Amino acid sequence: MTYRVGIDIGGTFTDFALLKGEDVILHKNLSTPEDRSVGVMEGLGALAAREGLSLGDFLGACEAIVHGTTVADNTLIEMNGALTGLITTEGFRDEIEYRRGFKEDIWDVRLEPPRQITPRRRRLTVPERILHDGTVHQPLDEEALREACRKLRLQNVEAVAISFLFSFVNPEHERRAKEIVTREIQNAYISASHEVLPRAPEYDRTSTTIVNAYVGPRVTAYLERLVTRLAEGGYRNQLMVMQASGGVMTKDYIDGAPIRVLASGPAGGVIGSAHCGKAKGHPNLLCVDMGGTSYDMSVVVAGEAPAEAGWNMHHRYLIGVPMVKVETLGAGGGSICHVNAGALEVGPKSAGSEPGPICYGRGGTRPTVTDALVMLGILSTDEGFAGGSFRLTRDGVDAAFQAVGDEMGYGAEDAAFDCWRVVNANMSQGVRRTTAGKGIDPKDLVMLAYGGNGPAFAAIQAEDLGITKVLVPKASPTFSALGTLVANPTIDEERSYIASAHALDLDRVRQLWHDLSERARRYFTAARFTPEQMRVNYQLNMRYPGQNFSLSFDFRADAKLGDLSFMDDGFGERAIALFNQRHMAEYNHIREHEVPEVSGVRLAAHVTTPSPRVTAGFTASAGAPVPAKHRRANLGQGFGETPVYLGRDLRPGMAVPSPAIIEETFTTIVVYPGWTARVDDAGDYELVKG
Repeated sequence: MTYRVGIDIGGTFTDFALLKGEDVILHKNLSTPEDRSVGVMEGLGALAAREGLSLGDFLGACEAIVHGTTVADNTLIEMNGALTGLITTEGFRDEIEYRRGFKEDIWDVRLEPPRQITPRRRRLTVPERILHDGTVHQPLDEEALREACRKLRLQNVEAVAISFLFSFVNPEHERRAKEIVTREIQNAYISASHEVLPRAPEYDRTSTTIVNAYVGPRVTAYLERLVTRLAEGGYRNQLMVMQASGGVMTKDYIDGAPIRVLASGPAGGVIGSAHCGKAKGHPNLLCVDMGGTSYDMSVVVAGEAPAEAGWNMHHRYLIGVPMVKVETLGAGGGSICHVNAGALEVGPKSAGSEPGPICYGRGGTRPTVTDALVMLGILSTDEGFAGGSFRLTRDGVDAAFQAVGDEMGYGAEDAAFDCWRVVNANMSQGVRRTTAGKGIDPKDLVMLAYGGNGPAFAAIQAEDLGITKVLVPKASPTFSALGTLVANPTIDEERSYIASAHALDLDRVRQLWHDLSERARRYFTAARFTPEQMRVNYQLNMRYPGQNFSLSFDFRADAKLGDLSFMDDGFGERAIALFNQRHMAEYNHIREHEVPEVSGVRLAAHVTTPSPRVTAGFTASAGAPVPAKHRRANLGQGFGETPVYLGRDLRPGMAVPSPAIIEETFTTIVVYPGWTARVDDAGDYELVKG
């Protein structure tokens, strides 16, 4: 027997999905913030014990371990990355401060700018200049560069970002600068823009390169530590790491640009959602993931969750690498309920896993959303919670909410109910903003809810949004971990090339695609994949003259690696037609009399690997379900005796009427008044309004 293991580390729990043949086994354990690799190894040990194996035998039987990590996100959230310096072209020292004039809230005059990763004293310039066509206008002043290194060395920098003007056209100066900085500042992590994001515009490239330098040492150190522990434990294959683009790749590839793992955990959930929704006949999805710390929202259209490379703002920093579009709110089970200026607020601060919500019994003192669900009777304090791994307690919860109620002028249960109402309203409003920005009406979508807390709120959120159907996979508590097993090994990279579609240098385009193909071939071969297994989407980035942002589209999809036979004399006209088609789909208009321009070429290469099988249908029949118990609970219409069903007792074909609570091993599904939950042939849930 061989295994595949998907892992996703959240702020509160570390999730595991074990693929054993066609069976999926789920596991959770509390995250270990001081060293997250400890929690990973503890979880793998628990899975080994479940299979009746030693850790060494289990890891030896694992053909793949795929990991989504939040190390980069946590580094930005906590602002504890490497002490970082920037070396850039003379005259461009303060460009990173301008942020294109961008401000998250233009009406908030008190909004502070984001904390600078590279304050001005650590942003140094050197004389050099490469022009837009790649010609050297001013040679690199190597003595000035060495002086800049000396100043950074005196400030004890741990990482250096290098971003020169037009290095994405000609990286000669950056390559030389990297050689010198490596010698002058020993043991520093070097992040060169032509390796991280070789394209315009300048601010995007510089910002991405700086963030890569800031998080790089933390990410690479963590992955190295985990790889070492896995090898010592008996794992013989390469660790695969989830990327923000929705694909996975080897640690060696990630080491070249650790920024690629930023937001990789949420990406896994979206990829898993697209896979599940397509299999069940619902290609257009609103994906919502409510975990312990955050609430993530994304939209899947036509069964696809495309990665977008462009204006991706994460934690107030622009990241230009391809990323699956996920919007995040500070609204999770650990979000703290508090009173601010007479108004009840929930989040964005979270209790995390240490100490966690009060009901965890680990020393938490501030009321959270999870505590509110305990107060409302939605979550159980019985011994079987979370598969018996630990038990919730109500000790201290009532007093904490009474303190909130005292400030608001009502009782503890009313305070808990208001916490439930406020966090639900926050999430619904977040969805409206996300879908409105895409020109999508939520009513046209099916909601797919996952995460440990997502199914507890899904139906009531859907009702707020006008959605009448909700999918809750049985694997929803660890869905992001399962998504890593769905994701394929992928390399998604681009190179800059700017020219009118009527004046393309086909030899230049062909060479850029060839170089990207060879780079993909090298990394895939190192990962033990053959060229015959590799499939490629050759893509172009295009825009109309005057537009700041480009659209990406497939020029040739599902091609063989290195096969550029499709490039002929009609290439430019075909590119215009495909771009206009993409522009119409995205913005519902085209500029018929304008000739668009190419801004870059892109290559997305992947290898298909085994993934969990998803089935659909309601062909099975079963009798009426019988509740295991009743519990006093408030599902939005006041307290009442509510039937509680156990997921293990429900069979395909059964329908659970409202109001009801369904307790699965690691999540709780609430069937709110007016809804019905049905179990499909795969054991997944479909909640239907009416």
